[in-house]
Amino acid sequence: MSATISMQDVELEFDNGRFDAAAFAAEALTDWKALASVIDHALLKPEATRDQVENLCDEALRYRFACAMVNPVWASTAVGVLSGTGVPVGVVIGFPLGASLASTLRQESTALIRLGVSELDMVIPIGLLKSGNHVAVQSTIRTVADLAHDREVLLKVILETALLTVAEKLRGAELAIQAGADFIKTSTGFASGGATATDVALMRGVAGSRCGVKASGGIRTLADVTALLKAGANRIGASSSVAIVREMGAE
Repeated sequence: MSATISMQDVELEFDNGRFDAAAFAAEALTDWKALASVIDHALLKPEATRDQVENLCDEALRYRFACAMVNPVWASTAVGVLSGTGVPVGVVIGFPLGASLASTLRQESTALIRLGVSELDMVIPIGLLKSGNHVAVQSTIRTVADLAHDREVLLKVILETALLTVAEKLRGAELAIQAGADFIKTSTGFASGGATATDVALMRGVAGSRCGVKASGGIRTLADVTALLKAGANRIGASSSVAIVREMGAE
C-alpha cells in the first residue's frame, strides 16, 4: 500500500506495508524474558566509570537484554566482557548533538566495528535536517549504513524528536529509511524530551514494515514500555531496564 503526505514543500511517498503492533506487543509482554529480548540496556552518562560499564554488561548477560549500549570510549571494555556470550554490544555515534562531520562518523564507525561492536546508534544531522539540506542528511546516513551493513552491523538513526516539527519528524524518518537505517529511533535522552507514544506511532506510520522503530528517552516503568510497544515500537532503549523486567517478575 502506498501513501503520500504533502505539507508545504514536503512530500513523502512510501510503501508503508503493515506492522502488527498489537501482536508484537502481546508477544513481547508474554513474560520478562521476552520483554528483555527487545530492550537495549543503556549506560550513556558521560561520568560512567569502568566498573559501572562492566556491571551494565553483567546485567545485560544475566537478563539477556537485546544489547548493552555504551559510549565509544567503553566499546572495547564491553566487547571484552560480552564476547562469546551472544549478547551484542551497541555504541552511540555522533552523540548526542548530531553535529559531527560525515568524515568523523565514518572514522568512528570503522574503528568501532573493528573493535567488535554489533550495533550503532547514530544521531541524525539535526541542524542539516532543520535547514532543509535533505541531500546531505541522507548522504551522511548512507555513508554509515553502507559501512555498517558491509560488516553485518545494525544501524539505528536517532531523530531527536523533541527538537523537530511534525514535518521534520516525517521527513527525517523517511530520509533515514531510504538511506538504509535498520531502525529509526526517537531520542538520545539528552534533549528536552524523550519518547512518546504519539511520536512512536508517527514513526511507525512512516516505517511500516520497512524498518524497526526504537523508543528511547525517559522510559522508566513497565507501563511506559507497554504504551510504546502498543504504539509501534519493536525495540526499547532504557537505563532502567533491570527495574522494568523486575516489574514482570525477574529477580
